[in-house]
Amino acid sequence: MLKNVDIYYLKNFFRFAKKYKNSAILGIAMLPLSVISSLLFPWLIIQVIDVHLVQGNMDDLWRHIFYLLAVLVINYLVDSTYAYNLRKTGQYAITDMRSALFARVLKLPRGYFDNTPTGVTLSRLTSDLETISDSFVQSIVGLVKDSINTIALIIMMLFINWKLTLIVLIVMPPVMYLTMYVRNKLRAVNLITRSTLARGIGYLQEALLGVKTVQFYRAEQQVERKYKVFNDQFLKAQKKANKYDAILFAFISGVTSITIALMIWYGSGLVLEQALTLGVLIAFINTLEKVFVPIRDFTSQIASIQRSFAAFDHIEELFVEPMEEEGRELIATEKVTPQLTEFVSLEFKDVSFRYTPELPYVLKNVSFILEKGKQIALVGSTGSGKSTIIRLISKTYQDYEGSILLNGIELSRISINDCIHLFSLMMQDVYLFEESIKFNIALGKPNITDEVVEQAGRYVYADNFIQHLPGGYDFQLDKNGTNLSNGQTQLISFARAVAQGGQVMMLDEATSSVDSITENLIQKAMQRLFSEKTVIAVAHRLSTIRHSDTILVLEKGEIVERGNHEQLIVNDGIYASLLNESK
Repeated sequence: MLKNVDIYYLKNFFRFAKKYKNSAILGIAMLPLSVISSLLFPWLIIQVIDVHLVQGNMDDLWRHIFYLLAVLVINYLVDSTYAYNLRKTGQYAITDMRSALFARVLKLPRGYFDNTPTGVTLSRLTSDLETISDSFVQSIVGLVKDSINTIALIIMMLFINWKLTLIVLIVMPPVMYLTMYVRNKLRAVNLITRSTLARGIGYLQEALLGVKTVQFYRAEQQVERKYKVFNDQFLKAQKKANKYDAILFAFISGVTSITIALMIWYGSGLVLEQALTLGVLIAFINTLEKVFVPIRDFTSQIASIQRSFAAFDHIEELFVEPMEEEGRELIATEKVTPQLTEFVSLEFKDVSFRYTPELPYVLKNVSFILEKGKQIALVGSTGSGKSTIIRLISKTYQDYEGSILLNGIELSRISINDCIHLFSLMMQDVYLFEESIKFNIALGKPNITDEVVEQAGRYVYADNFIQHLPGGYDFQLDKNGTNLSNGQTQLISFARAVAQGGQVMMLDEATSSVDSITENLIQKAMQRLFSEKTVIAVAHRLSTIRHSDTILVLEKGEIVERGNHEQLIVNDGIYASLLNESK
């Protein structure tokens, strides 16, 4: 019996499959023909043996043999058409499911990616979907056809000789009971298998991304031991699954052999008593194989289906993961858009924030106003809350206390799609794609033309080195820009932020890890930005933010000093100390 959750997963799958109902209908239409050909074959065997061979009647024997061959050919063609069309439907559905799942992942809250290892998400999109494709689609196709054929053959056997059929029916209950028992065990074991595999892939990805660090500090053995734990857990779960699979397979094979032996023993007596024809007995033995072989195959099919349902469990976690602004009371786009055509002000009013209710606050009663054309710099020690402010403005996190007003509207009530055009962000961690420099600046957006890309490159002085590269802006980058210097990747990231066209530039540690030459170039670009855009910048290098209108000094989530560079120097407080340390 299917569980309610299994039925839910099937409905979810069929929601994707119904788009390809024509090929599915063609495949399903083959089922009656498959059943008819399966029933005709034993009937023709009875005719050949009882009417012709036993009685020595050679008339029309070759005609019946031709019919047997024709039924075999038709059965082959029908089953092939059935399997091809249903598998095609399944593969198309899985392809659409993969696209839908990836599209959903791209829209998940950014906080999800902070809390979930990338490898786990990758496992959902690859390994789990492949399991459904390989196990679910293939097994369901065989299971449906075999089940219908088995039921039809048993009914036919009852009509031909109910006494012989009773032998089959007597052994059915223990077979079904053991099948259901093993099914439940396999489901539990496969859930463990999929979870362990996902965690192992997550750790493997982390290890490979940090392989240079691992090698430099000679930590290979420690990393290998930890990965071996995941590997051993996966192996243990797989061995359990194989044990249950083998038990069921061996049991059904044994039951099949015993049933055939009983049928030959009992049927032979009936033949000798002339209560049963030889043709019927041979047809029964032949049909018995067609009944029990599918039941035996049910073992592997059930194991495969249980693996796929375990994969469905994991994929469902992504489908039910709350979307970025799901369940929030947002102001309608048509009402808020006129007020957000251009940036006017951003105000923090007694804002406090913690990542989870169990953790301490990382921001405490933070208040400031950023107005159009002004620049605010956030400075302080690591963990003081600087980047958290940027994350709240960019709506990476939204469950803050207090009030954040964008143009006088509560930020938490504005959809990110309605306000994101006002901001450009240069992030602390630069990521570059294995694409051209042009793509990495425009991110493939059709509204960002080649001219805009080149203007952004010149704006941040990235053009100085780009024009000397082979192909210029068409120069292909290696993974994460490893064929460029660290400073050059920062400049491309800066050009990306400019090209996106936001009216407010958010610079999160934008120059914290670049060489002095690049820092000077960025400082020159920032001077341009200060005259044209609103800027909120986070930096450890205080030289980049000296000309800010307001400098906020944070300590343990609180603003402990505020003012411009000159005022804070006169105060001789934390900012002055940080400045002296940086010299």
